[in-house]
Amino acid sequence: MKNKESGMTLIVKMITRLTVGLILIYGIYIVLRGHTSPGGGFAGGVIVALSFIHLILAFGKEHILAKIDENKGILAASLAAVVFLTTAAYGFGGRHSPALAILYDIALAVMVGVGLFLVFLVLVFSTEERAKV
Repeated sequence: MKNKESGMTLIVKMITRLTVGLILIYGIYIVLRGHTSPGGGFAGGVIVALSFIHLILAFGKEHILAKIDENKGILAASLAAVVFLTTAAYGFGGRHSPALAILYDIALAVMVGVGLFLVFLVLVFSTEERAKV
C-alpha cells in the first residue's frame, strides 16, 4: 500500500519539528552577534534559509508551499534591500553606530535567506519540469 502523504517518514517529520526551531533560533543568534563577533547577516541568513529548506525536505513541497504567501516574501526582501542600502549609505557618510550595524546585518540576513530559499525553490521546480518531459 502506498502512502498518500507527501514528504518523508514519520520519524523524520518528528525530528524536523524538534530541530527546525533550534536551527532558526541559532540563525537569528548568528545574525544578532555578527556586528561584534564572527557571523553576521550572510552566515545567519544561510542558516535561516536552511531551516526552511529542512521543512520542505521533510514535509514535501506541497505541504509547505500551501502555507507560504509569495507577496509577503517579495515585500520582506524588498524592504530588506531598502534598509540594507540605506544603512550602507549612512556608513559611507561617516555615520556609524552599533544599532546601524545590527540593522544592516538583519537586512542582509533577510535578503540572503529569501534569496537562497528562492534559488532552492527554482531548482526544485525546474527538476520537476524536466522529470515530466
